[in-house]
Amino acid sequence: QVQLVESGGGSVQTGGSLRLSCVASANTFRRAYMGWFRQGPGKEREGVAAIRSAVGSTYYADSVKGRFTISRDNAKNTLYLQMNSLQPEDTAMYYCAAGDFLSAIQALNPARYMYWGQGTQVTVSS
Repeated sequence: QVQLVESGGGSVQTGGSLRLSCVASANTFRRAYMGWFRQGPGKEREGVAAIRSAVGSTYYADSVKGRFTISRDNAKNTLYLQMNSLQPEDTAMYYCAAGDFLSAIQALNPARYMYWGQGTQVTVSS
């Protein structure tokens, strides 16, 4: 059974921090890549951060490098996204996803991910 459940979203002021969590079913957590994506109002879904499950390699969108950190806890089947120095432009629905594909170049491409959670809202006010 494929299951991804996000939590940890909320409303913060500019410069604040949030940590998102995504609890996955064991089968889902074994997928080759897991990632965080976001979709703001009127915008397309975009990749934020991804991690290659087998080796722990991480990938980030330029807009979040140095501010966001993706990690995983294999014992808890949980994916995390630590978000620091949040800006109003980070406001979006954040989704956890899992996928099986070979090329790391595709790590932030939402079209490569087959399994998705329902999302958690992050709102950053100025």
